[in-house]
Amino acid sequence: MKLWPLVALLLVPLVHAVTLDELQQRFTEQPIVRAHFDQTRTIKEMPQPLRSQGEMLIARDTGLLWDQTSPFPMSMMLDDSRMVQIVNGQPPQTITADNNPQMFQFNHLLRALFQADRKVLEQNFRIDFKDQGSDRWTLKLTPITTPLDKIFTSIDLGGKTYLETIQLNDKQGDRTDITLSNQRLTPATLTDDERTRFAAQ
Repeated sequence: MKLWPLVALLLVPLVHAVTLDELQQRFTEQPIVRAHFDQTRTIKEMPQPLRSQGEMLIARDTGLLWDQTSPFPMSMMLDDSRMVQIVNGQPPQTITADNNPQMFQFNHLLRALFQADRKVLEQNFRIDFKDQGSDRWTLKLTPITTPLDKIFTSIDLGGKTYLETIQLNDKQGDRTDITLSNQRLTPATLTDDERTRFAAQ
């Protein structure tokens, strides 16, 4: 009797389902992620969707940089206390957590989405996490707190090693789709330029 087929079968790892805890751990091991984004905004009253693209950075301990390159340049820096936005070379606009707390609740949530922060997500959403096989996953978030439940019907995330898709479905019937690609974990620290942008007043 040949034993090698049985041995080979025993050596094959069992199919392993991804869990939300494992996903959070996976993202925790990605302290800085840089990626290209393509964004499509579908608005009911407009015949054509609005499309934009650019580069983004999410740093777990620092914040978010969002640099749109098309159809016009727009940069945004978000940290725990403020958001600084520059549109098409105009003077910077700064919004702080003090003068717009609702916006910062959403922005704090945005960072939690990128990092699959289970604690923050469970405080704000009903969570439906599904393993899709081949290490892929989806996460459907239904808001349970105000003002999120007044703005969104759901937020849908998907990916594998990295977060790859975000779909924001709002109460007006409009939808924003964000696709992330070319994710990079190096350099593992902020560059001088990135550090300067976070430090700028």
